[in-house]
Amino acid sequence: MHTVSFMPAYPYAYSYPSHAYTPVHYYGRPPVYWPVPYRLERENIKLKDYGPEPFVVQINEAVKQNDTYRTALWTGPHLQVTLMSLNVGEDIGLEIHHHVDQFLRIEQGQGIVRMGKRKDELTLERNVRAGSAIMVPAGTWHNVINTGNVPLKLYSIYAPPQHPRGTVHRTKADALAAE
Repeated sequence: MHTVSFMPAYPYAYSYPSHAYTPVHYYGRPPVYWPVPYRLERENIKLKDYGPEPFVVQINEAVKQNDTYRTALWTGPHLQVTLMSLNVGEDIGLEIHHHVDQFLRIEQGQGIVRMGKRKDELTLERNVRAGSAIMVPAGTWHNVINTGNVPLKLYSIYAPPQHPRGTVHRTKADALAAE
């Protein structure tokens, strides 16, 4: 029978248990950063328009918490952030903003985005999912459609603002009625 004896790594006389931190040598250089513990519990954010005051938020948590079609989270004189939730099979609706650039980021779900210079000629079509970013230049027709089996959660940044400060549209029908 062949036996293998454990030989501890120099310079330690004994091995460290697998659950203990082994010594780390920095050779005179400190690490670039010190890790900060991550909060495991979900943050409950009151969803309202906080603009134009300075504001910091865990945007992915706020987006996932939102259950309305559209809620303005922050409106300033030059920028607006809105949260959106599209039900299964629902879409934003084909729209154009003539003087507004728009950024959208998908945080949950999957869908399709279509864009083009003409309403009847949407030349760009892409599948989107959590983590996708969509840039819509001013004057571009666009639509986002939820093709998944869970609500499509996203946020939109308009520059300059597109909706009145404090906008809350519980449903797409409410949004269409307001416009």
